[in-house]
Amino acid sequence: MDPEPLYNLLQAPRQAGPPPEEELPQGEKKKFLPPASRENPKFAELQKVLMEWINAELLPEHIVVRSLEEDMFDGLILHHLFQRLAGTKLEVEEIALTAMNQRRKLEAVLEATNRCLQVEQPTWSVDAIFNKDLLATLHLLLALAQRFQPGLPLPPDVQVEVITMESTKSGLKSEKSVEQLTASSADKDQAAKDVFDELFRLAPEKVGAVKEAIVTFVNQKVERLGLSVQDLDTQFADGVILLLLIGQLEGFFLHLKEFYLTPNSPAEMLHNVTLALELLKDEGLLDYPVRPEDLVNKDSKGTLRVLYSLFCKHKLKDSADRGPRGPPS
Repeated sequence: MDPEPLYNLLQAPRQAGPPPEEELPQGEKKKFLPPASRENPKFAELQKVLMEWINAELLPEHIVVRSLEEDMFDGLILHHLFQRLAGTKLEVEEIALTAMNQRRKLEAVLEATNRCLQVEQPTWSVDAIFNKDLLATLHLLLALAQRFQPGLPLPPDVQVEVITMESTKSGLKSEKSVEQLTASSADKDQAAKDVFDELFRLAPEKVGAVKEAIVTFVNQKVERLGLSVQDLDTQFADGVILLLLIGQLEGFFLHLKEFYLTPNSPAEMLHNVTLALELLKDEGLLDYPVRPEDLVNKDSKGTLRVLYSLFCKHKLKDSADRGPRGPPS
């Protein structure tokens, strides 16, 4: 035998494929990406966009991701990414060196992530991520992007062929299926439509009138607290008035230990705004995703989206309460 081709063969990376029968316990199922799916250009582009997004988010921490499959499994990068996106601090060890500690760290990070995303049946798990399951890792990252970076330019209509292996009494059974990772162009365009995108793009001269109406509404609700709002962009950046407004309208009692009444840093402001958005999300009031950083950075569109969600519910409710009690004519 010619030694050169043999050496090259031994050095080549192994393709991911179905495991030997004894590695899959009886009754269990597992998904695999065949080589053709991994070589799909749109699938490769999706990974590239997600890696660039993660690297941009973690640039201040000098963290660089080169492979979603190899770099995400131990929870270290997911830990830093989730903290930056959610504006929160996770009480987990910074560096986990042993496999047992890495798995424990990953479990804690995913538990916090799942609570934040409020996913009832996640398409990822500790086992899948820790075992470098690329499909599960992608589903997790796509859910984070949808929640915290809805404008991320993901390639549309990314589909991959998946092989599902099942261990039965008679041996391994396989089944092929197609899994959708990103929405089609038509669905994406429809989801991207937003009343404030249209307002700022088509009628910017009316933005001032909308702000004025919402300021009037807000002041009617917070004047009993001795507060007054003049500038939506700046006065809602620290989250204090927003939390007090939500408490007034939704009947929440917020203990002073839950938020910073006089925030002294961007991190404390971000904590307040994140809490406010979570309360609104729990009540089903946020139809369009809003990043906490948008409000902290005094983004007009993000602030208006949040306040408009409260305006729509309670202004209409007030109008209905003042209306006639008899049957409609």
